[in-house]
Amino acid sequence: MSTIKEEVSVSSLTKGQMRLSIGIIAMMFFVFGFVTWINAILIPYFKLAFELNHFESYLVAFAFYIAYLLMSLPSGYLLKQVGFKKGMMIGFFIMSIGAALFVPAGAIRSYPLFLGGLFTLGVGLSVLQTAANPYVTILGDKERAAQRFSIMGICNKFSGIVAPLLFAAVILKPEDQVFLESLKTLVGEEKEAGLSSLLERVMLPYTVVSIVLIGLGLMIKFSPLPEIRTDDQEGATFDNKQVGGKRSILEFPHLVLGAFAIFFHVGSQVIAVDSIINYAQSTGLSFFEAKTFPSYTLSATIVGYLLGITFIPKVISQLMALRICCLLGLLLSFGLIFISGESKWFGYDTDISVWFLVMMGFANSMIWAGVWPLALSDLGKFLKIGASLLVMALCGNAILPMVYGYFADKIGLKDAYWVLIPCYAYLIFYAFYGFRIRSWK
Repeated sequence: MSTIKEEVSVSSLTKGQMRLSIGIIAMMFFVFGFVTWINAILIPYFKLAFELNHFESYLVAFAFYIAYLLMSLPSGYLLKQVGFKKGMMIGFFIMSIGAALFVPAGAIRSYPLFLGGLFTLGVGLSVLQTAANPYVTILGDKERAAQRFSIMGICNKFSGIVAPLLFAAVILKPEDQVFLESLKTLVGEEKEAGLSSLLERVMLPYTVVSIVLIGLGLMIKFSPLPEIRTDDQEGATFDNKQVGGKRSILEFPHLVLGAFAIFFHVGSQVIAVDSIINYAQSTGLSFFEAKTFPSYTLSATIVGYLLGITFIPKVISQLMALRICCLLGLLLSFGLIFISGESKWFGYDTDISVWFLVMMGFANSMIWAGVWPLALSDLGKFLKIGASLLVMALCGNAILPMVYGYFADKIGLKDAYWVLIPCYAYLIFYAFYGFRIRSWK
């Protein structure tokens, strides 16, 4: 296949073109959030509809995110061959196929087919993430990368607030509360008919999503978004330093260690969002009350992003923000595990530990924005493949929720949050020391 024919260097972009390019990427992050964070409602939804245990229900996250592990490096090579814009169009088309698979899955009530659709969505999204994140790093001053990532994060998390609530409003009716409460007593054909009817409701919304994704792919293809080429730079990074003759991305310790940091960060973030409905229910809330809590967690993340945009780098550096968030995540994890007590905040009669889980959203807000530019620093011609490695690390979203689900079945929902402790401990290591390592020797 031919390489990119028409290319625009970032340095030649006007301010207007730069803002337009960032706006297009922001729109993509909104779409990423809509498709991604809807899993927060799909996990308890499928748990009810298919009568799953916690481990089985977290196969939703596993199927979706394991695609990053399998496809991120191939995504990098795809972008190298066809270019960023055509590659992103292909990513949207693949996602459209994944959304379309929800229609037959709902019709025949097949959990494996639903998981196949989620995996296909993840494959397309891995291509898009591999392309979009380098744009955020490169389109502007490196020192302000955290600000741009914060803006993208707001788009992503705002979409994540809207998506579960909108999805729940479309597929759940007020009278369903009586049906859900009677599931334990219903048997036979009546129960099967009710569960099948519940699943069939996903068919229409995902049909609409599939059509929209096709349209977005075509829009990206014909948009003015510039192509970015790094392959011919022969060691020159985006900040004009030299790589030093290295031949493999594995020769960059700060990148490899950064990939593990991304792994633990995204895994702990998804645990906080995707487990909160089930955990809130375990403290006495109904499903209809608990379904709003993922939006609260993501709202706390947006607050963190807004503070980041306001104070970085004028008041604190993005590195200091990263360190503060990692330390806060560890403290909140311990609070979640060890502190209990009745709480009636915002009209919810629940345990105070639920609100520690909500505040995890704030702690997670500036970690991605801090780790990503540190890990991609000084990569030169390895930038695309390095970005692919970091996107591959998003498989933490697949693996760590499964670990949590396993322990939730074995030792309980609350004690299972011990899996968060090593995650934040490693992030603290990377934020204070790991990112400085430039040689394995």
